[in-house]
Amino acid sequence: MEKLLQGKVAVVTGAAQGIGLEIARTLHQHGAQVVLADLDGDATARAAGDIATPDLDCVGAVCDVTAEDQVQTLVANTCRDFGRLDVFVNNAGITRDASLKKMQVADFDAVITVHLRGTWLGIREASAVMREQKSGSIVNISSLSGKSGNPGQTNYSAAKAGIVGLTKAAAKEVAHHNVRINAVQPGLIRTPMTAAMPPDVFAQREADVPMKRAGEPGEVAGAVVFLGSELSSYITGTVIEVGGGRYM
Repeated sequence: MEKLLQGKVAVVTGAAQGIGLEIARTLHQHGAQVVLADLDGDATARAAGDIATPDLDCVGAVCDVTAEDQVQTLVANTCRDFGRLDVFVNNAGITRDASLKKMQVADFDAVITVHLRGTWLGIREASAVMREQKSGSIVNISSLSGKSGNPGQTNYSAAKAGIVGLTKAAAKEVAHHNVRINAVQPGLIRTPMTAAMPPDVFAQREADVPMKRAGEPGEVAGAVVFLGSELSSYITGTVIEVGGGRYM
């Protein structure tokens, strides 16, 4: 396999499991040294150990993406240990689903804070390094929920839509420094979270996808690799939908 990220250094937040873990694994397969960041230090360390190879480092780091000092430390330690930062993936996220009638303010605030403040802090800190390098790619993980809106996810849909606006605004600020910022919007993807859905609900959502199947985490990761590589060197401020044609 051609390694599209040979010699690159990448950070992935929310990388201990699910889509984040697969993104980290795929970036590493394409030649990147990867820092996996997550709140769960033990799980992140195990994941990094599973991915690492004798000739290519993969390390875990504990980071609460809503904490300014922790995101600053994550970026600073990456640059200290690896000498540069080429790809930063803002993937960390949570859900607190409930109907509009039943959702608590705390549940709304928690989801907005993790997704929007977390992504904004990641962009701010990573782009500061990349501006000095005059190169770099930031990839923000949104969701098709942010395009279509999902019942029971007014907080999540709002946050994921906000990530699109944040991506475009930030991309305009740093484009002249040769720093690119793009977003990926996954649709129905097979993860532990979707596996917990009632089978009939999952089947109906799968039937609504034009390609008539759910996606795999690796298919989301492939879009991230593309956006992180030189194949997308003239692409910034865009959103790639990875949803099998849903909502096209």
